[in-house]
Amino acid sequence: MKNYLSDFFKMKESEATFKGEFFAGLIGFFTVVYIVAVNSLILSEAGIPLEAAIIATILTSVVGCFLMGFLGNVPILLVPGMGINALFSYTIVQSMGLSWQEALAVVFVSGLLFMLIAFTKLAAIVSKAIPSSLKESLTVGLGLFLMLIGLEKGGIVEKGSNSIIALGSFSDLHVLATVITLIISIILFLRNVKGNFLITILVGTLISWMFGLIEPGSTGESVQLKDYWNVFGSMSFENIISIPFWIAVFSLSMVLVFENIGLVSSHVQYVGKSERFKRAFQANSISVLLSGVFGSSPTVATVESTASMTAGGKTGLTSITTALLFICSAFFIPVIKMIPNSAIAPILIIIGGLMLQNIRHLDLKDMSESFPSIFIIAMIPFTYSIADGMAIGFILYPILKIALGKAKEVSLPLYFISSLFLINFVLQYTH
Repeated sequence: MKNYLSDFFKMKESEATFKGEFFAGLIGFFTVVYIVAVNSLILSEAGIPLEAAIIATILTSVVGCFLMGFLGNVPILLVPGMGINALFSYTIVQSMGLSWQEALAVVFVSGLLFMLIAFTKLAAIVSKAIPSSLKESLTVGLGLFLMLIGLEKGGIVEKGSNSIIALGSFSDLHVLATVITLIISIILFLRNVKGNFLITILVGTLISWMFGLIEPGSTGESVQLKDYWNVFGSMSFENIISIPFWIAVFSLSMVLVFENIGLVSSHVQYVGKSERFKRAFQANSISVLLSGVFGSSPTVATVESTASMTAGGKTGLTSITTALLFICSAFFIPVIKMIPNSAIAPILIIIGGLMLQNIRHLDLKDMSESFPSIFIIAMIPFTYSIADGMAIGFILYPILKIALGKAKEVSLPLYFISSLFLINFVLQYTH
């Protein structure tokens, strides 16, 4: 059995070990498990019962990670995406007026379109059409975004009344616990201590407990399967011919396809397995389709996957390990919720810092290449939206090339993609 798994996941070729893959999957799980609580709460804002939303989030994460592990064979974690879930609840449901059942149908149709691209030559065409400068800047922008999320989770920075980022109070015990944990985590990381991220989580949790920030007695919400069966497969296609439905499909598909092209591409490059992009992207598309069936907002190749990779994850066995742990999480939701943000935030900050190093690959001498990239890097964290940050850079790129007489440097597919982003902006802000 062990030899079969080794051959199936090509572990010798990847110089991977079972122990290393399990450990990396464990790290990835603890880094991304917060999505169970956060995504469930956001889905409940769309009207999905909280208990059902918890189960839907867990099942979607389990299936997504299994698909990526077995089909893609890369250590990428597919879980409901932050930002995408906000688009689902606050835009598609609350702003556009669709019911949560119709919103799930939007996810399903978007998944079909995603699969059409992933399982045809369109994926290669789209991927080749995107300049390396835009791909690299996406990684850098995501790094900044991840650092911002980590700093916010740790209370080191916070949003003011006018959404202005301000420095948090260092007299706050939560902030102090984060800072102490961050210093320890950086030292462990720089000294290349094995399992440094897991040690960070354990130490950070212990520090928060010593500061009286953890209440072990809290039980959390009960989870009952009977509530979930009212959500599973509850997609509604009654208004499929309506304009709002297809505006929602268009907006969601745009974000999903181009965000995941960038994410999957950067992740497979990170582990040196660029040849596995196609299968990983296909696994991603199937997972999106099934998200609508399971009753959740769509999955994405989460940024936190880098935690598993940095911890040594090299094959799909890492993702499968995380999937199995997500199954177990259904029985330990109260315990998982005890892990404080101050223990997770330092890991996100370090990972974000590592991703920022990709900025050295940008050609800063050619402003027609670097300026759109700089806008992507800046606008992703400033707008708090991966999709909007991407769109601004993709729209600006062909405009600058045309203005400088370099229109031929832009491929026809990229002109089309940029036009779609522009149309999406117009529809999104004028509807």
